[in-house]
Amino acid sequence: MRRDTRWRTGDELPPLEIPVTRTLIVAGAIASRDYQDVHHDAELARRKGSPDIFMNILTTNGLVGRYITDHFGPTAVLRRVAIRLGAPNHPGDTMVLTGTVERVDGDTATVRVVGANGIGDHVTGTVTVTVPPGTPSGGTE
Repeated sequence: MRRDTRWRTGDELPPLEIPVTRTLIVAGAIASRDYQDVHHDAELARRKGSPDIFMNILTTNGLVGRYITDHFGPTAVLRRVAIRLGAPNHPGDTMVLTGTVERVDGDTATVRVVGANGIGDHVTGTVTVTVPPGTPSGGTE
């Protein structure tokens, strides 16, 4: 298998800042059919011990995927996304996604991703992505 010279182990992806708005949280919950009240009703979220509504894992997963495809380009294929949630994303905060290439095997890279907000790491995990041969690697470089 040929070694892809577009990325190397240790390469860092540019950070992506995502403003965490009430609209983003609610829209993500609706789009993923997650109607749990903690994702759209601030009063009920507070009654359950949260200071406000918070983002669901499916929205976070989509944002992680977007981060990778923004970097690796429109032909990138996400092969595996394995994430864990930590600190919740509440409205008014900003999540900053960062990534580091951990492994390269031909046209496939494994990227360690962290999404941090004002109270800690919201998401951590790895994404395995393949970019077909002969295609440029992403538009954010």
